[in-house]
Amino acid sequence: MPTDVIMPQMGESIFEGTITKWLKKPGDTVQRDEPLFEISTDKVDAEIPSPAAGVLSEIKIAEGATVQINTVVGVINESGSATASAPTPAAAAPSPTAPADEAPAAPAPAAPAAAGPGTDIVMPQMGESIFEGTITKWLKQVGDSVQRDEPLFEISTDKVDAEIPSPAAGVLSEIKVPAGNTVQINTVVGVIGGTARVSAAPAATPAAPAPAKTEAAPAASAPQAPAASVSEDVRSSPLVRKMAKDNNLDLSQVQGSGAGGRITKNDVTSFLEKHGAGSAAPAPAAAAPVSTPAATPQPAAAKPAAPAAPTTPALPGELVPLSRMRSIIAQRMVDSKHTNAHVHTVFKIDFTRIVKIREKEKSKYEQRNGVKLTYMPFISRAVIATLRKMPIVNASMEGDAIRYHKNINIGIAVALDWGLIVPVIKQAEERSFVGVARAIADLAERARGKKLKPDEVGSGTFTITNPGIFGEQFGTPIINQPESAILGVGGLFKEPAVVTNEDGTDSIAIRHMIHLTLGFDHRIIDGADAGKFMVEVKKYLENWNEDIG
Repeated sequence: MPTDVIMPQMGESIFEGTITKWLKKPGDTVQRDEPLFEISTDKVDAEIPSPAAGVLSEIKIAEGATVQINTVVGVINESGSATASAPTPAAAAPSPTAPADEAPAAPAPAAPAAAGPGTDIVMPQMGESIFEGTITKWLKQVGDSVQRDEPLFEISTDKVDAEIPSPAAGVLSEIKVPAGNTVQINTVVGVIGGTARVSAAPAATPAAPAPAKTEAAPAASAPQAPAASVSEDVRSSPLVRKMAKDNNLDLSQVQGSGAGGRITKNDVTSFLEKHGAGSAAPAPAAAAPVSTPAATPQPAAAKPAAPAAPTTPALPGELVPLSRMRSIIAQRMVDSKHTNAHVHTVFKIDFTRIVKIREKEKSKYEQRNGVKLTYMPFISRAVIATLRKMPIVNASMEGDAIRYHKNINIGIAVALDWGLIVPVIKQAEERSFVGVARAIADLAERARGKKLKPDEVGSGTFTITNPGIFGEQFGTPIINQPESAILGVGGLFKEPAVVTNEDGTDSIAIRHMIHLTLGFDHRIIDGADAGKFMVEVKKYLENWNEDIG
């Protein structure tokens, strides 16, 4: 039965793609999930995997042509053999174990048994620029019953941590990708129903390392074979790995600029421009110790290299790998500091009026609106009103130009037990005080419950972070890329302050004071504009006269 190969949608706002290269020719045999062709869109270049195993019988759209999504670009005639779908488990495995999975591909023909009656569980696309995800936890085990839409496993991506619901009701018969592994979108990670194979996937996984080590030994003595170990330690896409293979490039020599150190196509292109194909500069240094013992017959010559490690003795303590979220946060913070010209300005705000309003209204407010009255909606509304007056603070850099955003999308940083996430209130300028308060409470609750949708953590234009809840006076927050400003909220404290009465006389009074810090990108926001912005926010808060609903 023929299977259509279609142009996939590579994001919410992507409606067409250009076929840059066919990796197979008509008549070639292709495995399911094997890279079939390369495409280029406004957002990304990517390899598209085959939707089925069989023979590529027809190419309908030639290289260089641009077509809309869901267009049929080719046809695969399925071979129907058991080995055709055997690579599915290998395709589901993360890139770090790709070489090890190639060897045991033959023993896996039993996998297609569940392809008929079973329902495949796939890694979903969690945003327009997200093409892979890490399974952090399976919430069900093989043999467990599961209801449709019941949380089945947790994933972590560059943008969001989320629980993924079951696509069908039944029994979880197979887990193809264990927790901790990273796979591309649309990869089959498990099966519901069909023939239960409790030991099939686990059996294949432990068996893989043995052949890998056998292959690694000759690779170490062959300077031309660095690719054998590349994908074991390097995060990259299939397209990047193919570029490395075509150019005899050891990816471990390339510095990744993507999230979590991921190597992008641009990283490889830049490296090749500087060093050329097959010329990874550090490789000869690594190869030198290999040739030295080869010239000396005594095998003991290899041992002097070992004492080099103890030169920096490890300190006692536990070494814990970064979680995916922690790795992404680290990368983005470093990227922001390298990109934005950070400057901070701190203003002290008299919050007494707002404190009194909140104390008076908080009980009735919650009864009326079903949400607690916190200080964050007050600050958010002051920021929104000021951003309307000063759109430069709501803008961002795009190359050598400034993008003035049409809408005000306020990001609210939420501290989690396992990291930090910034859900976004879209078009906040259209919301009332109550609308903003409800949105803040809703997003924070769902962020802590891993219930956020991918489009709720992107497209922000300004961020507010509130570390003051932990008691600090003020901080100097890092700007959330690609925005140009962030407001840090300090702790609320009672302080003696000079108060000027209506008749002009001064007196000392106890006031509720709070520090607000504006971090801004000095490339587009001048100090004068930052100061004017904070003066307006201060005036709005200290003279609050807005109906809170």
